[in-house]
Amino acid sequence: MSGRATVSWQTSLADLSLILFMVTAAAVSTAPAPEEGGKAPAAMRQEIAGRSQRAEPLSVYIALPDAPPLAQWLTQQAPDPRQQLTITAPYEAARVQSRTAALEAALALAGEAREAGLAARIVLEPGQGVIRAELAFDAAGLPR
Repeated sequence: MSGRATVSWQTSLADLSLILFMVTAAAVSTAPAPEEGGKAPAAMRQEIAGRSQRAEPLSVYIALPDAPPLAQWLTQQAPDPRQQLTITAPYEAARVQSRTAALEAALALAGEAREAGLAARIVLEPGQGVIRAELAFDAAGLPR
């Protein structure tokens, strides 16, 4: 006689649901309140909605001095009308000239992309790094 009880898929699903509930409750209980420097749920939704929708890039171009021109790089990629080209340019938040220089460099790359037959989305982000161009199947470019 076997002492092993059978477990159905419903029991496993209920266990996973309870674990998910406990993890969510623990995260909510440790989140700082708005008066303690945390964000209210409405402010969090606005912040998330303000970000651009970007998917995982399929191909990345980094604008280094020894890199080939963007137009040449684009001709080496597999063309797909569903792909979105995003040019991300970092800038130093404390310097206005840095933002202007980043925008000019991004516009120059967008011009190269236009010559290759692609429209580019430009994203300026505060931070360090080099200008990147990414091809991805972004949510904004897909039909609904």
